[in-house]
Amino acid sequence: MTPTPQGFATSYDEVRDIRAFTPERIPAMLASRRRRPFVPADGRLMIVAADHPARGALSARGRADAMASRPELLDRLVTALGRPGVDGVLATADILEDLLLLGALEGKVVVSSMNRGGLQGSVFEMDDRLTGYDVRGTVDAGFEAIKMLTRIDPADPATVSTLETCARVVTDANRAGLVAMVEPFLSRRVDGRVVNDLSPEAVIRSVHIAQGLGSSSAYTWMKLPVVEDMARVMEATTLPTLLLGGDPTTRPEETYASWKAALELPSVRGLIVGRALLYPEDGDVAAAVDTAVSLVRPQEVRAA
Repeated sequence: MTPTPQGFATSYDEVRDIRAFTPERIPAMLASRRRRPFVPADGRLMIVAADHPARGALSARGRADAMASRPELLDRLVTALGRPGVDGVLATADILEDLLLLGALEGKVVVSSMNRGGLQGSVFEMDDRLTGYDVRGTVDAGFEAIKMLTRIDPADPATVSTLETCARVVTDANRAGLVAMVEPFLSRRVDGRVVNDLSPEAVIRSVHIAQGLGSSSAYTWMKLPVVEDMARVMEATTLPTLLLGGDPTTRPEETYASWKAALELPSVRGLIVGRALLYPEDGDVAAAVDTAVSLVRPQEVRAA
């Protein structure tokens, strides 16, 4: 890792001091960050996701406060990003800038998270308005992509505002030559709680709605859940697609098997997974990440 002129923080106390006394180091380090193309030569991507906390979603594997400690989360992210074959990270500005100060973003793909305003469990949870990065902020930071959650509730009139916002971001991102990663769900309220419909039919419908957003789809990617009948789901699009992991409820072996099968489908380019890898059942982040990499890049692992 090549140090920037400012030098990287070596402890969380130093991160805190930089934020308090010399915050100007953050834009300076963004400007000098070592970058790489979004899509590597093998056309495969392994990205770690960590934008859940900004939506008030701190649980993992049944533990309500699993992601509450920022130093612990950063430790896990630094471990994950340091594993061979990991291409980058998706997060909000607070996490990305901590990782930047620690030197963990050097040579990595960075995906900014756009809309975290629909706080988990709130009466306005379906209001996925822009509260994180925008296109200009992503471009100014020198990041490679911007991701937007796009939940569609046919019974909620506010959904059209979400679609309009996401369409505008897709248009602006395409004009800037920035990857626009859309994560669509058909959602509804059940006993006051927002539930995503993960039936193949619902996911297919959400794909068709999402891939039509914006005045161009040249730089548009999909971020989709792994559900039953994924072969039929992936027939719905020609757009490059990354598979999300969610908060798994099945055994790791079952989760990995479902990822492996889906990764072999047309248009699927890799994984963008958070809690399943950062908070694995056995606590071994490195091993979980290495397993995921082996699914995304089996030929590379066999060669090694």
